[in-house]
Amino acid sequence: MTFRPLHDRVVVRRVESEEKTKGGIIIPDTAKEKPQEGLIVAAGLGTRDEDGERIPLDVKEGDRVLFGKWSGTEVKIDGEDLLIMKESDILGIIG
Repeated sequence: MTFRPLHDRVVVRRVESEEKTKGGIIIPDTAKEKPQEGLIVAAGLGTRDEDGERIPLDVKEGDRVLFGKWSGTEVKIDGEDLLIMKESDILGIIG
């Protein structure tokens, strides 16, 4: 199935965090927080301004991004857990 978000929304796949600390302590699954880092897998075309001109998104497919802890709506597409969020929920692009 193909899925394309509308307007200024993006689909993000969470990037899994490290399973142990720098000191070598292994973190159990129950103590892990959900990662706030992800990879853009699909992006909408952007919103329109008052004149009807399209305002393109600053992010694109393949960008690695940071987003807020409570951002987005969790969905399951083709058996994969993904997030759909507005571009404004994204805090920045990791270079």
